[in-house]
Amino acid sequence: MTGRMLELDGTDGGGQLVRTALTLSALGGRSFRMENVRGDRPNPGLKRQHLACVDLLAALVDADVSGAEVGSETLEFDPGDGVDDASPESVDGTSPDPTDLAVDVGTAGSVTLVADTLLPLAVRVDTPVRATLVGGTDVKWSPPADYLRHVKLPLLDACGLDATVDVMRHGFYPAGGGELAVEIRPSTLSPIELSGESVDVPQSTVYAVASEALEDADVADRIAETAVEELKEREIDRDAAATAAYVESTSPGAVVTIVAEPAADEGTEPTRSGDGPPLRPRAGFSAYGERGFPSEEVAADAVDALERWFETDAPVDAHLGDQLVVWLALAGGTVRIPRVTDHVRTNVDLVRAFGYEVSIEGGTDGSEATLVASTPPS
Repeated sequence: MTGRMLELDGTDGGGQLVRTALTLSALGGRSFRMENVRGDRPNPGLKRQHLACVDLLAALVDADVSGAEVGSETLEFDPGDGVDDASPESVDGTSPDPTDLAVDVGTAGSVTLVADTLLPLAVRVDTPVRATLVGGTDVKWSPPADYLRHVKLPLLDACGLDATVDVMRHGFYPAGGGELAVEIRPSTLSPIELSGESVDVPQSTVYAVASEALEDADVADRIAETAVEELKEREIDRDAAATAAYVESTSPGAVVTIVAEPAADEGTEPTRSGDGPPLRPRAGFSAYGERGFPSEEVAADAVDALERWFETDAPVDAHLGDQLVVWLALAGGTVRIPRVTDHVRTNVDLVRAFGYEVSIEGGTDGSEATLVASTPPS
């Protein structure tokens, strides 16, 4: 390990601190040692999902790793020169082939969170990187695949991220077995500015997905229809669109994601970030089905979350605000969030430990706050 190793404490955070540290380490070529990994969790230490993140980035940058074992509460990661050193060189003036990677969580651990570890590296790669991620695509306590594809990626695309995420197979708890195909391409980010405009008139799209084993019970259709009706009855959106899909999966499962953005006729002028599409407020709300939990209640849970957010003036949902911390560190900008969660606070502390200027303004009383980041030097 290198002599300038960053010493980190993972006591007050979960796996997100591991993922953020891995990403920033690979980007900047800064080695780190994290003690007390997931120290405040009932079952502390690394889980298979976190090891998949370690394996993925270690393979990309040819890192030296110590402590990468299930249950380990100490992780050391030395990325060498980071992504810069990992990018293949051209031969005879021709473009090098894309880098292909693959990891299998081996459980239903979330592969959308594994993807989150890789996506920011697009700002430093010189050639495309493709990754096949096997595990859970739609599992509790993690963003479902449709949230990543329809909420987070469109917003980041407007800020300059060039990446695609395709669901090759859905994976639900407990068997997992889902597959995401992720590709990142060289990207230049513009500052993320979402501090003013909020959503006064929402345009909502409902994505309901259920395994084929639940098709006879019309689970996805009932979730989609109930969500649309709830949005109408609560006078949130009278014209919500919806899709219901049945997918092949090893374990039965169901999930709904509702995407909210300003209606086309709301009359607000979107912010343009660089040369990308307009940067507009965007939020997503998800709920998972499980045995004994009626489809109608799954839909209502997602609408409840949307309604609570709609009563705020924040242009993004709380989970997206949390996930944008790393992107703000890399791009700079200002984002107003509905509230300061423990995830936001610990993530901000971690990116600051890596030398990025990100701060939280307001939110001390549980109200809305603003994330502010200076544009890092190029």
